[in-house]
Amino acid sequence: MNQNSNISHTPTTSNSASSSEPSYFIDPTCYHGRPEDESSRLPKEIRTYNLLDELHIPYIRVDHSAMPTIEACHDVDKLLDIDICKNLFLCNAQKTAFYLLMMPGEKKFKTSKLSKQIGSARLSFGKPDDMERLLDLTPGSVSVLGLMNDPENRVQLLIDRDVIDHHAFIGCHPCINTSSLKISTRDILDHFLPAVHHEPIIVELPWEE
Repeated sequence: MNQNSNISHTPTTSNSASSSEPSYFIDPTCYHGRPEDESSRLPKEIRTYNLLDELHIPYIRVDHSAMPTIEACHDVDKLLDIDICKNLFLCNAQKTAFYLLMMPGEKKFKTSKLSKQIGSARLSFGKPDDMERLLDLTPGSVSVLGLMNDPENRVQLLIDRDVIDHHAFIGCHPCINTSSLKISTRDILDHFLPAVHHEPIIVELPWEE
């Protein structure tokens, strides 16, 4: 795919002089497809684009520095015109079962509500070394696309039904947190997941009253 833009905005940067947060940069252009110059891209990112192209899954890409805050992530989502979606890497107490949970960003995650549905008590966030070992991902880059790096199905995908019912598109990293992709939810469900041999479990997490 060519790197043709369809939307251009004013560059977004933080003001480190007036804030204690690290500075960040967002390329204001939304690109269709993979970057033309891949010389500075990691192999796992290039493999992600290769698979999406092989599956004929279209996507829009925004490049940026690693996002230091949730507010910065919202800036990326505004460019892509999507609602934020959380991707959480979880495990059981024995560290014998691992999960990747996709849920709306506005929902608060409560382990007890999920544990009952999947029959796994005492869920907690997985360790970075397990995340890298199982999905070739690092903290800040958790993404459903990382399942392509799990051929032995050691990580079970969990999707909150609200993502399927109310998110026509999702945002996800191409296995690295310096780019974000906008991909059709149906393409993830109907094409990507079958190709990487991962069948999701659909859960229903409540909105906080």
